[in-house]
Amino acid sequence: MLTYDLTSTGLPLYDALYRAIKQDILVGRLRPGEKLPSKRALAQHLRLSVVTVQNAYAQLVAEGYLYSREKSGYFVEDVGGGPAEAPAAVSTLVAAPVEKTEWFADFVSNSIAAEDFPFSVWSKTMRSVILEREKDLLAPMESTGTLELRTAIADHLAHERGLLAKPEQIVVGAGTEYLYTLVVQLLGRERLYAVEDPGYGKISMVYRANGVRSCAVPLDSQGLSPRALAESGADCVHISPSHHYPTGIVMPIARRRELLHWAAQAPERYIIEDDYDSEFRFAGRPIPTLMGTDENGRVIYMNTFSKSISPSIRISYMVLPPALLRRFRQELGFYSCTVSGFEQYTLARFMAQGHFERHLNRMKNRYRLKRDAVIAAIRESPLGSGAAIYEEHAGLHFLLHLQTALPDAQVKARAVQRGVRINALADYLADPEHAGLSPEMPYAHTFVVNYSGVETARLPEAMARLYDALCL
Repeated sequence: MLTYDLTSTGLPLYDALYRAIKQDILVGRLRPGEKLPSKRALAQHLRLSVVTVQNAYAQLVAEGYLYSREKSGYFVEDVGGGPAEAPAAVSTLVAAPVEKTEWFADFVSNSIAAEDFPFSVWSKTMRSVILEREKDLLAPMESTGTLELRTAIADHLAHERGLLAKPEQIVVGAGTEYLYTLVVQLLGRERLYAVEDPGYGKISMVYRANGVRSCAVPLDSQGLSPRALAESGADCVHISPSHHYPTGIVMPIARRRELLHWAAQAPERYIIEDDYDSEFRFAGRPIPTLMGTDENGRVIYMNTFSKSISPSIRISYMVLPPALLRRFRQELGFYSCTVSGFEQYTLARFMAQGHFERHLNRMKNRYRLKRDAVIAAIRESPLGSGAAIYEEHAGLHFLLHLQTALPDAQVKARAVQRGVRINALADYLADPEHAGLSPEMPYAHTFVVNYSGVETARLPEAMARLYDALCL
């Protein structure tokens, strides 16, 4: 068992433990492939808290001195560059699971805490579906999804988003990435698809993976630029007008009308409206959908339950205008729905019985409190005097502009060394070299703070570490 004197260093205990283990690895006392004690066992041996050991291990993993294997523990990495020896108890014929870094504070990923998921209500709903719908669970489904779920979604859109859509216009699929591929097949691969710049990088990646051309169209203070869109020669455009990621911009009605006018000026021009986290708005009324104001049938509406319920709920949907719905049935109606009937019936009942609306209201309050806690921690920390916060009134992220002489990449790297994960706004640009060229948005030294998965108890220490990363 590892034994260290950590009290005489004058350092925080997690830092002293991290340095001691790191030194043992560097001098060879801990060899590549050697398994370390479990966090609980080492905490008991050294009379430390499990959190202290966890933070030390997480830092060593982040820096590449340790690697973790799910349900197996932590092992010493080969810092000399060769592959680490496999532990004797693990067969070399078994592929190692994907490593997962344990961050002290992760401002990149969004997640939901276990205590926030309505497990008791969800499990009760699942049992009632099994008991009452057993014949339906074994029957084949329509390619667009079960009528019950599509009806529940249509009711939700009418009540919460002011979008009047018929259940037959709705197509259910396993995640928005899958629905993007259906859109490509529906609209055609010969088209040029425009995406927002900056924007969510996975969108253009999915388009490229489907063999279509895409182009990045810049944003101004009101969202995607209609002039730049027209100059791009694109036939279709993918936008998030109600809450853009990552800038948080809400597109005003005048700009929306400009884009609808652009779509109506030529046949077969379409707008893909991605409404990914519209449920979480903390100030004012919900923003109306673009599709709800479209009179020419040129908008495809998309949304997902990954943000509103859980990322593991891989249920998304799109609403097609009538002309595209007919085309979908003729050309793509042979596809089977990619979401199991069991999950669809469960979600449909969860929504129809009012549980989804109550869950949303509860999570709005939780996220509002968490957002306020993160902002308060920033303002009360040494960061506060030089920090500016933007677009915090909607969604599960906001922008944080910091005063620093360091390049953003260096700030991020130094933060990682301290167990804090954060992305710069410039990371979402198609060409990061343009970060300092836009008069519309202060890209340089602006960071994207995703806060839904952050532990509030760690916020003061997280801000102290982030401030330390800024200091020369």
